[in-house]
Amino acid sequence: MDKGNATSVKEAMEFALQAFDTEAESLLATKCRMDSASFCEAVKALAAAERIATSGCGHSGIACMHFAHSLCCIERPARFLSPSEAVHGATGYLQSGDVAVLASRGGRTDELMPILGICRDKGVRVIGVTGNMSSPLAEKADIILPMSVLRECDRYDSQGTTSFVVLSAIFDALQVAVMELTGFTNDRFARIHPAGAVGKRLNGPV
Repeated sequence: MDKGNATSVKEAMEFALQAFDTEAESLLATKCRMDSASFCEAVKALAAAERIATSGCGHSGIACMHFAHSLCCIERPARFLSPSEAVHGATGYLQSGDVAVLASRGGRTDELMPILGICRDKGVRVIGVTGNMSSPLAEKADIILPMSVLRECDRYDSQGTTSFVVLSAIFDALQVAVMELTGFTNDRFARIHPAGAVGKRLNGPV
């Protein structure tokens, strides 16, 4: 292991504690930057779509996987499309009138651009989530949701830490808004989530 930049445990702990402040500041900045009209348009699109796809690379992709699962948990039909599989036929899942959520902090992720083009050709509505409002994703998506990442948590501002938290928070906000708009209730969740501690709490003793 390269110990050229090794630091003390005390200094490492200072970085760890600062991470909370770094991410909190970016979350607040994203909240202040969010356009209500665009956000409401995205919520209505997700609530009405017959099918939803999410896609991203790296940490954005992991957040998109979780969002697809979260949408399924409120009975919105969604799946994560791997960028590599998407351009090998997986976009056949999407039909005209459906919604695709594409996430990229820089808005220029090479792997997402072909997906964006396919969606536009097929009449699929694209919700883009990015921090770069002059990027190809921002320019070509139908709905844009901005994210503000003041910096990543690590010393070098390079690891996908703050950006992952901010993107996940945007997805969480979308989920709870869609729940409200569609009138999704806990008894419906109980039917599709009988397992685990949550299922036991929702359904009571068997």
